[in-house]
Amino acid sequence: MKLNRTMFIPGLLLLPFLLAISVNPGQACTGIRLTAADGGIVYGRTMEWGKFDLQSRVMIIPRGFSLTGLIPEGMNGMTWKAKYGVVGLDMLGKNYIADGMNEKGLAAGLFYHVGFADYPAFERNKAAKSITALDVTNFILTRFATVDEALAGLRDVRVVPVVEDAIGIPVYAHWMITEPEGKSIVIEFKDGGMKIFDNPLGVITNGPTYDWHMTNLRNYLNLSPVALPDKKIENLDFEPLGGGSGMIGLPGDNTPPSRFVRAVAWTQTARPTATSSETVYEVLRILDNFNIPLGAAEGSDGSAGTQGMRSSTIWTTAWDLSEKVLYYHTQHNRRVRALHLKNLDFSRTGDGLIHLTLEPKREQDIEDITPKN
Repeated sequence: MKLNRTMFIPGLLLLPFLLAISVNPGQACTGIRLTAADGGIVYGRTMEWGKFDLQSRVMIIPRGFSLTGLIPEGMNGMTWKAKYGVVGLDMLGKNYIADGMNEKGLAAGLFYHVGFADYPAFERNKAAKSITALDVTNFILTRFATVDEALAGLRDVRVVPVVEDAIGIPVYAHWMITEPEGKSIVIEFKDGGMKIFDNPLGVITNGPTYDWHMTNLRNYLNLSPVALPDKKIENLDFEPLGGGSGMIGLPGDNTPPSRFVRAVAWTQTARPTATSSETVYEVLRILDNFNIPLGAAEGSDGSAGTQGMRSSTIWTTAWDLSEKVLYYHTQHNRRVRALHLKNLDFSRTGDGLIHLTLEPKREQDIEDITPKN
């Protein structure tokens, strides 16, 4: 077989993208948003990390609490006070929210974006306006009530790279922000500048960039929840082998592009729900499709740090933005737990930050229904 030189051009064009994926295998967090018939909004996500347990806690930030941004020179960046009370799940045993909601119902989640995020360089004379990626969710949720407010506020802030000791590099991230009225955006950093994308489908995964994912959806326009019709060929009758034939071609691997397509497919064909409370069930059901085993998520390298872990999907959240409730389950216990923000007194600034254990016992809560003699 004679090889044509032009056959290699597509592969060469894809090389930078493939190298980025090979260096950063298994970026695996997935976020979605669903809308109930009454307009109620639920945002949810999975948190994957396969190198070590992120030691997440439930963290409560009261109104009036003072925060300081991290910069390469230490905790010497921008300072601000919390205008709104916040509940979030933190990470690394530090006061950095990975996923959260404030008392106004604005939700924000940090998603890994290594290989594609590009922050502006730190400038010492701009330290008073600088924070790092780990501060962004805290800043958004403590200061703003709507997506538009958050965008306006972020334009006056510099997000700079700071090495995180736990991973040896800066935390490269992008963010999904959603408000109770349903508006959702994705924030990314490219070429040292902030880029904003409307997120009409309410879905986010990881790399490449959000606009790439939206373009890639055009490759899956044939997908449908409706089964394929029977077909007659010559004198033979053929019919689908079973239900779900309309989704033939849906990618099944755990790469960010494939998960993005699946997340769009499942959210766009979700069961109709009347209220946000009922929608929570559907969000958690859909996110169960994205649970990742150990060895197949961010940071996976066979490290001893995975000792005691049962999954790369460390926790899964569903935030009812309408009723202001956090729901979650974990790798150790799939019982759904709830925290009602409406029942919290965010004015108790004297208490400082409050941390709640994500799970007191790292084991499944099992109800024994064996009949007693």
